[in-house]
Amino acid sequence: MQSPNSKKNIVIIGAGISGLSAAAYAAKAGNNVQVYEKHAQPGGRARQFKTENGYVFDMGPSWYWMPDIIDNFFQDFGHTAADFYNLICLNPQFEMIFRDGLIAVPESYEELKHLFETFETGAGIKLDAFMKSAKYKYEIGMRDFVSKPCYSWWEFVSPKIALSALKLDLLSDFRTYVGKYFSNPMLKALMEFPVIFLGASPKNIPALYSLMNYGGYALGTWYPMGGFYQLVLAMKKVAEEQGAIFHFNQNVEKIVTENGVTKGIIVNGEFIESDAIIASSDYHHTEHLLSPELRNYDDKYWESRTFAPSCLIYYLGFKEKIPNLKHHTLFFENDFDEHIHSIYEDKKWPEKPLFYACCPSKTDPDVAPEGHENVFLLMPLATGLADDEQIRERYLLDMIRRLEKHTGLKDLVSKLDYNKSYCINDFVKDYNAYGGNAYGLANTLSQTAVLKPSIKNKHLSNLFYTGQLTVPGPGVPPSIISGKIVANEVNNLKLDKNEKVI
Repeated sequence: MQSPNSKKNIVIIGAGISGLSAAAYAAKAGNNVQVYEKHAQPGGRARQFKTENGYVFDMGPSWYWMPDIIDNFFQDFGHTAADFYNLICLNPQFEMIFRDGLIAVPESYEELKHLFETFETGAGIKLDAFMKSAKYKYEIGMRDFVSKPCYSWWEFVSPKIALSALKLDLLSDFRTYVGKYFSNPMLKALMEFPVIFLGASPKNIPALYSLMNYGGYALGTWYPMGGFYQLVLAMKKVAEEQGAIFHFNQNVEKIVTENGVTKGIIVNGEFIESDAIIASSDYHHTEHLLSPELRNYDDKYWESRTFAPSCLIYYLGFKEKIPNLKHHTLFFENDFDEHIHSIYEDKKWPEKPLFYACCPSKTDPDVAPEGHENVFLLMPLATGLADDEQIRERYLLDMIRRLEKHTGLKDLVSKLDYNKSYCINDFVKDYNAYGGNAYGLANTLSQTAVLKPSIKNKHLSNLFYTGQLTVPGPGVPPSIISGKIVANEVNNLKLDKNEKVI
């Protein structure tokens, strides 16, 4: 019998954030790691593209929150994020536009407390109490809870976790929890905003996720110069330093199995042998690379799940600078609950949507031609909706109109010199995303930890899943952690004397 750390031939499907993380940790353990990616570049939803007329667009993630969790990845390999890119702390962190005013969230926490006081007497002191609790949840949640493979609830049975259970507010809902601290509607909306992409209304999200307020507002909102894609390039370089090898434009067509184990994959018609497989691809799609009897979950299971939102995205280039627009701006002039209801209850296109605008050229001149502006618009929406160009255009014009009202400019459409949309059909085509989901499964209480899809195939001893559809959940830091969890599980697989997985 060989030790669990015997060198294995590991295939990783997909070079998204979780796949990059898994590749780095699996290769560090001495394994032969081969990563197969269907696109021409790494990153998955965090890819980047450049236009012929000089714009550079990050395709997905743009909020660099929880910088310590991201830096923990680099520290595991003897690096820091600063070895690869220059991080800028944004000030203001972002601006939130309401019907009757706005909130600009400052970089300084002391200034944030003062800002809260201007909206509601005593709110600064209450913010201290809120953040003290949120910091505790962050330190316990992001270090202890999310690092579990979640095969069983017994993993969470420890004196430390038991003692912290009540303080984590697992059974309280986020909306009620926020309401205990603040009564001003704009402050409440500000505090509820971070959970909008977790997959449910704040009234259905556990209060545990106030940890996100700490991970963002207290630790700051950052931007890597060159774009969020710098993180992807850095993670790929780390993985390659450990010995991982990447293969691009390689579409995995089938997982080959025999007698309860995977034997390898079929890629562009060619068989690639392996001792273990880590799938960073969409979970539902990965299972359809197997025969039905070898899948963890059938289609009825996936139909019963609550998904975090999909989204409509626009990548826009403007021929002139846009005043009064920050790096991050949230347009919340319409009713928050009405939009949330359209996503999770009605499952229809919103009548009066909220949306988010990112303008990285305010911070980074290299992402747009001189004198031009790079703008990314994102509107959350339900998965599985009918998606066509006419619908997309309607919402673009609505968002442009609201940009004009906020900035004081007129006829912004005539100032466009780049315009590209991305929505449900694109998520399906590019990522095989179930229902066109953009953010994975909702982090509701009934889909938390052990109740998420398992990281391990129940029928095949050497097939594992990583990414936003399994533990710990959606988002860049959780995906990094997910890759590490799964790599550790694969590193501990045992080989027989013939170096085969048992």
